[in-house]
Amino acid sequence: MARLNSVIGALESGQHAFAAFAAPEPAAALDFATSDYDGLVFEAEHKPWDATTLRDSLQYLLNRRRIFESGTLAPSPTPLIRVPVNGAEQGQWHAKQALDLGAYGIVWPHISRVEEARNAVAACRYPRLPGEDRYDPPGLRGDAPAAAARYWGLSNDEYYAKADVWPLAPDGEILVVIQIEDQLGIENLPAILEQVPGIGLILIGEGDLSQELGVPRQLDHPLMVEARSRIVKICHEHEVVVGHPHVTTSNVERVLDEGYRFLMSAPVRSYPGLELGRKLTGRS
Repeated sequence: MARLNSVIGALESGQHAFAAFAAPEPAAALDFATSDYDGLVFEAEHKPWDATTLRDSLQYLLNRRRIFESGTLAPSPTPLIRVPVNGAEQGQWHAKQALDLGAYGIVWPHISRVEEARNAVAACRYPRLPGEDRYDPPGLRGDAPAAAARYWGLSNDEYYAKADVWPLAPDGEILVVIQIEDQLGIENLPAILEQVPGIGLILIGEGDLSQELGVPRQLDHPLMVEARSRIVKICHEHEVVVGHPHVTTSNVERVLDEGYRFLMSAPVRSYPGLELGRKLTGRS
């Protein structure tokens, strides 16, 4: 059976996966509904958390024609959600609501410690009896699958079989992404990757990391280059995918050369008719 999560499908097959952030609003979802991104991360960390609007955004992202022509139930792009809470807050309810609405993955901001990473993975899994294979960290997610199963196009039982975290569960379709955004997170990253199975990829949080280093948004500053290099090296040593959040035409070749496999590239709006018209009428 084809993957329902296109991001997992790309990474699992050794390819690169492409994604973008978007406001959790129906208008933004419509803009992305015909794009070629593998995944779309609805941004609810720095945007208002509104479960009703988020639910509508997930629906507007679905494009029936594309799903029909693909011959699978997989949405394109695959919706993920970045939740509001930092790792130290040990939040679970935002992830629970996002998954219950049908999200295929959760992006957890500001993970700095092993226990925070364990909570992130556990919040995305249903509980099972102790001793079952591949069931650590044990699940903490509450049981309310109906809306998510409907969104995925599955029965409840089929959803249960797929609603686990990859790659810990090989058939799982839920992607757990943790962001490393400070020096403590970098120091603890080897222990996190050694002690917490179920992390699908690491995404570097360049904004917060640059703030802590005293070079806000100076993404090419030597301190930032060195910090990113440390994260990439640790991820490669532990064979975990690492993602870059700010991919542009000017840095994409370097990003690929450095070994990133999850590339977040923001779309750019252009107005060629307006620009040419203003030029021709002397208003440019």
